[in-house]
Amino acid sequence: MVKAVILGCTGYTGVELIRILATHPEMVVSGGASRQWAGRRASEAFPFFRGHCDFLISDMEDVLREPQADVAFLALPHGESASAIRPLLDAGVRVVDLSADCRLRDPDVYSEWYGPHKDPGIVDQAVYGLPEIHRDKIRDAQLVANPGCYPTSVILGLAPIMARQDLDTSNVIVDSKSGISGAGRAAKLITSFCESGESVKPYSVLRHRHIPEMEQELSGLTGRPVSVRFTPHLMPMSRGMVSTMYLRLKEDVTAESLREDYERRYGDEPFVAVLPDGHFPDTAHVRGSNMCQVAVTVDSRSGWAIVVSALDNLVKGASGLAVQNMNLMMGMPETAALDTLPVFP
Repeated sequence: MVKAVILGCTGYTGVELIRILATHPEMVVSGGASRQWAGRRASEAFPFFRGHCDFLISDMEDVLREPQADVAFLALPHGESASAIRPLLDAGVRVVDLSADCRLRDPDVYSEWYGPHKDPGIVDQAVYGLPEIHRDKIRDAQLVANPGCYPTSVILGLAPIMARQDLDTSNVIVDSKSGISGAGRAAKLITSFCESGESVKPYSVLRHRHIPEMEQELSGLTGRPVSVRFTPHLMPMSRGMVSTMYLRLKEDVTAESLREDYERRYGDEPFVAVLPDGHFPDTAHVRGSNMCQVAVTVDSRSGWAIVVSALDNLVKGASGLAVQNMNLMMGMPETAALDTLPVFP
């Protein structure tokens, strides 16, 4: 059995990792780290772990000193992962980092959006962890930068058509809506029940940290700079994400021709479903799964191509994708522990 350790094991993404790995046929969670819960068993933090994955939670420094694992998942806040990665790599541990600390290839861009990087030298070692785009590089990687949830929904939604010349792919409009778990588990006024229930809130309207990540990867797909006009919204639901993307038509384009591009690109992908004409993604149909649903159509009246994607922000948008990446890194079946149906309703 491959031993996995999770740093930040009591946050939403850490708990989701444990839930998924509890059913993994070749991997077991041998330990985890949490400053708040160090020295206590996982079942004390989450009683439903009892009898399934009840390890002793350690302090972060103890795990870094003696990882005692083959792989490590870093479910830490942005800025904290960077200092933990090098000790793990030096110990021969393969790492999937769920923070933003290795996603942006230009350290100056990272500094602009997140502040000074604690170890910019590790960025060159990282592979951007979106298997549908970088599968071969992920297989050989020692360090994978797990994408953000919004960028995953946007990049998967747009990748098949970014190289087309009959669409204006230089400037993309993105409207996204996410469940409240995307804001993390820490107590905040904006995510309290009375503040977020029965309310839809746009936030970070002019400057969201996921924008440079989207632009970096979409520009790589087109070979030229791409600008993203992105507006996220917080929805009164625990999990789920929908992104709607708009690209201006440069000439007459049919929805059928665009859908053919999606079916060619994603026809063999285990975790992307291209919906038929007239059907659009629904968060209820991806909840709890590692699936991303995608639909594309054309509004010939106004001259726009419209793409809609939906995923579970905690699974395909975070922890499920991290396990998918680790499966590839360890030479395991890519779908291991992930080929489950959504939870419905």
